[in-house]
Amino acid sequence: MVFSSITFLFMFFPIVLMAYFLVPERFRNYVLLVASLFFYAWGEPVYIVLMLLSIAFNYVCGLELVSQTDPKKKKIKLWLAVAVNLSVLGLFKYCTFLHLSLPIGISFYTFQAISYIVDVYRGQAPVQKNPLSFALYICMFPQLIAGPIVRYSDINEQLQHRDTSLAEFGAGMRRFLLGLGKKVILANGIGAIYAEVTADAGTGLAVVTAWIGIAAYALQIYFDFSGYSDMAIGLGRMFGFHFLENFRLPYTAVSISDFWRKWHISLSSWFSEYVYIPLGGNRKGVQRQILNLLIVWTLTGIWHGASSNFMVWGLYYGILIVLEKFVWGKYTEKMPRLLQHIYALFFINLGWTLFFSNSVSEGVRYLGYLFGVGATGVFDQAALPAIMYHLPLWIVGIFACTTTCKRLLERAEHSKKAAMAVNVAYIAVFIVAVSCLITDSYNPFLYFRF
Repeated sequence: MVFSSITFLFMFFPIVLMAYFLVPERFRNYVLLVASLFFYAWGEPVYIVLMLLSIAFNYVCGLELVSQTDPKKKKIKLWLAVAVNLSVLGLFKYCTFLHLSLPIGISFYTFQAISYIVDVYRGQAPVQKNPLSFALYICMFPQLIAGPIVRYSDINEQLQHRDTSLAEFGAGMRRFLLGLGKKVILANGIGAIYAEVTADAGTGLAVVTAWIGIAAYALQIYFDFSGYSDMAIGLGRMFGFHFLENFRLPYTAVSISDFWRKWHISLSSWFSEYVYIPLGGNRKGVQRQILNLLIVWTLTGIWHGASSNFMVWGLYYGILIVLEKFVWGKYTEKMPRLLQHIYALFFINLGWTLFFSNSVSEGVRYLGYLFGVGATGVFDQAALPAIMYHLPLWIVGIFACTTTCKRLLERAEHSKKAAMAVNVAYIAVFIVAVSCLITDSYNPFLYFRF
């Protein structure tokens, strides 16, 4: 089950919402836990057992860590717990020769479990003694299958007590509808353009058509994933939880480092906190820092999938960030801001070719099309219709990536005079999104299996 589905919008969510607010406050966590397990079992009835085992294992590990007084034994238990979590993730995600289907959201809930274990070990978070509260932290349905990755220390107190109000509920609902519109209207619409213009990519594309394809994919994956994050944050807020932001207009970035401070923030923060800093970060000299960066970014790529193209994609960003820090960053920082922005977008879009390809060779071939290598020409009959027939979608999509759009939206939401117009606009977004879900069959979710 995904948020952008008729089943979720008109059956699952209304029932859960009604049950949540009808029961006394002390029972609300139980309602969310049962709903979350049902939500997961709807799509993965077999792997619900795997999730329950993960919950039980990490709950016991947390208790064992706080009960252990010997530092050496405590550290051994920590490493064993981390190793077991990573082994399970590796078994299902990377041992492709076993032909096991990938459990939905396993990368996300495994990383949340590891962050809990490590934070408890470090003393940065209290151990959770209530197994039901811990289970809710791991499998809470708003952010279960595609994040954002939530650290236990960020919502520990909210698991025990949280305030709900009409104003908070309204803000959460608006955020959810914003994400729904981004996913269903923009991501699906622009994604259809990408699918159409790249349908014959294996036999060759014209240069302009290849660039249109990559631009469409860049917008699709942003609105797809950030839309889901918006829906998750909005749902959490309706239930009284406050999840941290996962995207901050990444296509306004002026460098590659800046892009990763704004894209999938929870993942970047996780790798920084639990891999980069423990490896030594930037504290052990330049050579060690470069090695640490390359390790982290290679792992970031591998986290996304078992295919070699993901590993190369991660290494690609690691190399770019190293070059920015130690070679050309001091020069790009002096360029006009517009040129910095163009520079960042150029390399970001090149990177997407590796991400959406099924192999490194396929990605390299597509890169060639962008610069005329193996292309069928500079311009073909597919290019103009891809732009002109969908011009309103392109305009809205590009505008929605800008700070101007964000400022106008925030100003409208905080204006009492515009309150009615804003609410009408959100209702219109909901109606259009539902209409699209009913009439259109194209509704992929790119991060569904990560």
